[in-house]
Amino acid sequence: MSSVPPGSGWPGDPACPDTPVAHDAHEVAKLAAESRTLAELTARQSVCRACPRLVEWREEVADVKRRAFADETYWGRPIAGWGDDAPHTLIVGLAPAAHGGNRTGRIFTGDRSGDWLFASLHRTGLAAQETSVHAGDGQRLIGARMMAAVRCAPPANKPTPEERDTCFPWLSRELALVAGTTRVIVALGGFAWQAVWPALREAGFTLPPRRPRFGHAVEVPISHGAAPVTLIGCYHPSQQNTFTGRVTADMLDAVFARAAALGTATL
Repeated sequence: MSSVPPGSGWPGDPACPDTPVAHDAHEVAKLAAESRTLAELTARQSVCRACPRLVEWREEVADVKRRAFADETYWGRPIAGWGDDAPHTLIVGLAPAAHGGNRTGRIFTGDRSGDWLFASLHRTGLAAQETSVHAGDGQRLIGARMMAAVRCAPPANKPTPEERDTCFPWLSRELALVAGTTRVIVALGGFAWQAVWPALREAGFTLPPRRPRFGHAVEVPISHGAAPVTLIGCYHPSQQNTFTGRVTADMLDAVFARAAALGTATL
């Protein structure tokens, strides 16, 4: 089977067999707008079939698998937002990895980027465990929530602009549903920085008229209503960045320690 059927018992599966499925961009926008709770929204995110290229790729990967994971069942579906339902800190990435989130069913889980990310989140008090290996491993985020600009693993880790735009309502609606408690948003990488900006505006955040250039530890003051919010840039903990030293554990820790401090300052 190329993907896990909704409601079949996968740990943390937010969907059930009768969860409505989006088959095109119009249906994504409609189902996202009609979602009144995070539970409803994440269920719909997790069964989306709106982008034919991404659906074909994620399910092909789930069928063929990587040799190291040949005995495992792959999730093979979109990756829903995950974490605290009333977060003070949001972590926004690009998209799940083909043999990471597409395999495990949880964003940033089961790959090298996730190893670096969760270790840092644990050291800075935002995650209960230092590792995140599969959906039933007991990991939980503390005052934080993760989401991606594109919910399906893309070929070569490069979604098209059309795929990004189709997925946009899932991101903006999730941001809107957690806006009341959010005080910090960490964008992992330049793509996430670019993608989250219009989504924040759509979700009701007040932004500067010009988008600052992305950089590691760059901070931009924004707001939601009367509440101050901080957008922080963070280099992505990809293997290329960690192997070359562009990103170090200390650099990640500095960003997430800052996020935790800002996020809990008004609690």
